Amino acid sequence: MATLIRHAKPAQDSWLRLEPAAEGAPPAIPERGDLLVPLKLWQSSAGVLLGRPSGRIGVWLAPDEDPALIADSLDALALVAVFFPQFTDGRGYSTARLLRERYGWRGELRAIGDVQRDQLFYLSRVGFDAFELNDGIDLQSALSAFADFSEAYQTSVERPLPLFCRRSTEAA
Repeated sequence: MATLIRHAKPAQDSWLRLEPAAEGAPPAIPERGDLLVPLKLWQSSAGVLLGRPSGRIGVWLAPDEDPALIADSLDALALVAVFFPQFTDGRGYSTARLLRERYGWRGELRAIGDVQRDQLFYLSRVGFDAFELNDGIDLQSALSAFADFSEAYQTSVERPLPLFCRRSTEAA
């Protein structure tokens, strides 16, 4: 089972991730529980998902899926996850920043897929606040990743001013 970090702390995961069947058929939708569904399932079955008797809904985006496709639905969602198919695929970083800055997403933003310790500091800077780690990654080592760097020069979701502006403001 994958390890979940939320707000730089270990966390329990109540979400069931629905995946399309091998032949591409949509998965069965349970009546209860928190469900994390692929964008295509959300687009085809939002009414059914929202009409369930209990449980929250989240959507996961593939790297080639535009976050604009869920922008009008964000009020109905409790979680947005971004899938990283491999460590070297950086498209999810842009997706996260768009969700936070352009679309105003304030809920949980989770990185899923091939998420490794070395990415955590940078993923948090673009707005991710939850991380589903690959199996076999040491939890304590992963938690220490958030303190790898004491300062960053560039702007980020968490710090919209670059370092030189922050320093000049502090000096004044």
